[in-house]
Amino acid sequence: MAKAPKVAIVHDWLVGGGAERVVQALHEMYPDAPIYTAFATKEWRDKLDGKVVTGYLQHLGFMRRAIPFLITHWFSHLNLSGYDLVISSSGNGGAKAVRVPEGTTHVCYCHAPTHYYWRHSKQYLENPGFGVLNPLARVVLRVLLKPLRAADLKASKRPDYYIANSTHTASEIKTYYDRESVVVTPPVDIARFKTTQPNQRHGFVTAGRLVPYKHVDIIVKACNALGLPLTVIGRGPALSSLQALAGPQVAILTDVSDQEMPELLASAEAFIFAAYEDFGITPVEAMACGTPVIAYQKGGALDYVVEGKSGAFFSQQSVKSLMQTIKDFKPGAYDPKAIIKHAEQFSTPQFKASFSHALKQLLGE
Repeated sequence: MAKAPKVAIVHDWLVGGGAERVVQALHEMYPDAPIYTAFATKEWRDKLDGKVVTGYLQHLGFMRRAIPFLITHWFSHLNLSGYDLVISSSGNGGAKAVRVPEGTTHVCYCHAPTHYYWRHSKQYLENPGFGVLNPLARVVLRVLLKPLRAADLKASKRPDYYIANSTHTASEIKTYYDRESVVVTPPVDIARFKTTQPNQRHGFVTAGRLVPYKHVDIIVKACNALGLPLTVIGRGPALSSLQALAGPQVAILTDVSDQEMPELLASAEAFIFAAYEDFGITPVEAMACGTPVIAYQKGGALDYVVEGKSGAFFSQQSVKSLMQTIKDFKPGAYDPKAIIKHAEQFSTPQFKASFSHALKQLLGE
């Protein structure tokens, strides 16, 4: 019997979000593998069974994210000798920058080419999303954008193979890094949401971190204009501006528990998604509740929204375009059971099976 390869997992940072769910699934697939990361919350260190390995960045507070070179430098100087396979999980951090010794294979699961330097660079220059640190972040990005891009491009050559989280991300990897990739969509906890069966659906819902690039303001303005009920779930830098925009039929909930979330998603006529995202976990969670999704017709949504079956698209990232789609939207035309079945292809077990299959193909095993 062939000896099992010795595996290490490397991830940008562990603070919460869809990317961390990939790490959770990889940990379940490779429970003995250490997880190297720039910094991690106690919750994630506990959740990953003591396998998390951090360094000096763990103790630097806000400085670790305000100076991007620190993160790339830390990853590029990790000692990964002794491993047969290194799996990096990389998006806006520097995990893909790790250097592996000769004879070790490096496979990068890419959530996106670094937003700050590439597709979203203009938006981040205007509003970096660091709250009170925005002025400092703007200076860093303006002065260092060119060398940061060069460093990111150099790091992008280090993985032997790429796995992308969506067909959109695969296209971005080719555009910005000139690398080929295969697509394995990220894991979604479908089982947690499909158990919710609403008695009645009413109004619309959206959820996620409230940051400018997600364009929740478009959703609020559209529902204001149409006089339709909307529930916004989340918190973030854009919270106060959204609260100022919200009309009488818009409720903004900032403290929704894990137990309440499925019920809120399942009780809506549709989930509205206005972001140009690389994938987008929450819309798929809504689908797992049998809730159709109204999405901006770009990015990762193209991989899971099927017009007329699991949702509908609006073509322009504007209030007018979204309003027209909402007006044309007929909730009764969608079969919740069919939507739930459609969502099952994005489950965690399916991710594990697809990731294993992709690895075998890439490694020729």
